[in-house]
Amino acid sequence: MTDWILRGDFGTAPDDIRAMLLSLMLGFLCGHVVAWVYMACHSGLSYSRSFVTSLIMLCMIVTLVMLVMANNMMIAFGMMAVFAIVRFRNVLRDTLDTAYILASITAGMAAGTRKFTTAVIGVGLFAVVMLYLHWSAFGSRHRYDLILNLHWGRPAAEILDLADLLERHSRKTHLASQRANAGFDGTDLSYRLLLRDAARVEELVSELKALPGVSRVTSLKAEDESEV
Repeated sequence: MTDWILRGDFGTAPDDIRAMLLSLMLGFLCGHVVAWVYMACHSGLSYSRSFVTSLIMLCMIVTLVMLVMANNMMIAFGMMAVFAIVRFRNVLRDTLDTAYILASITAGMAAGTRKFTTAVIGVGLFAVVMLYLHWSAFGSRHRYDLILNLHWGRPAAEILDLADLLERHSRKTHLASQRANAGFDGTDLSYRLLLRDAARVEELVSELKALPGVSRVTSLKAEDESEV
């Protein structure tokens, strides 16, 4: 049984087991590097842990795709056709869903082209890595406690009053977005706050509403970095 798994590729270009494992592990490490850089450099309100996980998995899956194709154009066109059908019939809202679909298609192509060793090792590593990423919560960030949105109706030069109020309640303040309205109808601001005391959110909101020039105050707790 072990011999069949290790020497079970009967496609046009059987793969060396050590080279296959090295390729997949290198794809895993390269995906991690890309994901770490994304986590370190990302700013704004659109952070998604699911996208971070997809960066790792897609790197490994594409490695597996190249192993399955093995310079065979017929296999390449067949894989493109199958994936196009799935993509046409389904609207995938999550990049991780795309990774699962692509992994399933690749495993099926490997089995169908008699690259049995590639199919077994590829699916096995995919399962192990996905479980590792799930159990380790890789990609999660906790940099801020609160997402705060408000409208500032006073001149920009007077925004120091707002900054002082936020400073009293926060150890760290990050202005995530700033949008000026047409004419001078004020500015819409979005902050991310690392609070000194997370239990005093209502007090912070009340003080903001009482501050002249502040309106339309909304807040959202960010236990994990918000995925929007």
